[in-house]
Amino acid sequence: MSNKKGLLALSPLFLLIVLIVAYTLYSADASHKDTNLSLTVAFMIASIYAVAISGGMPIKKRVDTYSRGAGANNLMLMLWIYVLAGAFAASAKAMGAVDATVNLALSALPASMILPGLFLAACFISVSIGTSVGTVVALVPIAAGLAHSMGVNVGMMTAIIVGGAYFGDNLSFISDTTVVATQTQNCKMSDKFRVNSLIVVPAAILVLAVYGVMGFGLQAPTQIPEVEYMKVIPYIIVLVTAIAGMNVMAVLTMGTILCGVIGIGSHLMGSSASYDLFGWFSAMGNGIVGMGELVIIAMMAGGMLEIIRENGGINYIIDKITAHVNSKRGAELSIAALVSMVNICTANNTVAILTVGNISKKIGDKFGVDNRKAASILDTFSCTVQGLIPYGVQMLLAAGLANLSPMDILPYLYYPMAIGVAALLAILLRYPKRYS
Repeated sequence: MSNKKGLLALSPLFLLIVLIVAYTLYSADASHKDTNLSLTVAFMIASIYAVAISGGMPIKKRVDTYSRGAGANNLMLMLWIYVLAGAFAASAKAMGAVDATVNLALSALPASMILPGLFLAACFISVSIGTSVGTVVALVPIAAGLAHSMGVNVGMMTAIIVGGAYFGDNLSFISDTTVVATQTQNCKMSDKFRVNSLIVVPAAILVLAVYGVMGFGLQAPTQIPEVEYMKVIPYIIVLVTAIAGMNVMAVLTMGTILCGVIGIGSHLMGSSASYDLFGWFSAMGNGIVGMGELVIIAMMAGGMLEIIRENGGINYIIDKITAHVNSKRGAELSIAALVSMVNICTANNTVAILTVGNISKKIGDKFGVDNRKAASILDTFSCTVQGLIPYGVQMLLAAGLANLSPMDILPYLYYPMAIGVAALLAILLRYPKRYS
């Protein structure tokens, strides 16, 4: 593919990035704080442009291609999770589950330990369940509630959970990225885990220390209401069933039903912080509607990225990067660049690894890259990028649950940034020596 065609195929993504940067710079100006800039507009403009520049196809085929991406099976699954997460989060909040869980955390932990405690909890749960999405669903509402109670930046508290969620996504034996990375590179999970942990665990410890320092001086509310333990049960059940390996949609459905049962039961017993049957229906409806913008963004992102793929944008990236490999370190850097760029274009770290996994294996074999190191690079860089793009599934879901814009969370994503730097240094410094 020629440079002109390749760059044209990628130009919708460039336009989107320019618009997101412009949004960020504009919003950073205090005089513009009252202006509500929705990412839906940025994605709409980029999507229209993507369809418009797809030459050589009639308009109907262009729209069909866009629609195929917007309605892809894996995307539809994510949208169902958005809907269920919205219903669960809203029904839990309306019946007092979030407040009860926040009060429990405030009474059990000193205020200075809240930040590192949340990060450790997210790391533990994500390793246990192997999915960043499940971790975000379980913990973001609690983190947002704690932020409001303690007067802490909600975006920062949400980012702690999103960051910790990628600890397990990157290291867990049951994470889909781990499975795909090891399969494509033909190595054992235990070996990949060993290499990976040597690179990212120091980064996790550093981030944990940063949160510990940031936690000094935080003050819990002077008056902590009595904990209503019954209302904590939905979150406990959600965490336990998720850790046990139950499907995330089943987990969310069970949690929502429990919220309804406890909320309606509390109402019948005279509790003010609860609801009747139709109050429950109303709460679920509000939660689902609140996810509407994120559903639209996800669908437009899927459509635009499918246009880019159809026009050869991903193949262009692969060809350009692999054409300049001439050393072992260069091979490792090219694998990192490949999976990162494809992840930006697909907004799915598992799909990114699947797309470039076989190519990365060939590059690694040609230049003597250890398969275990290659698998670690694929997994770590894909998690880094997935954790930082504002249109990724996890970021959109976290933003919806915390009632924020993804741009409010992005500056505080210390862990994805840290593992990206750690993985890059591991390549440049030939670390760990045994696998380099």
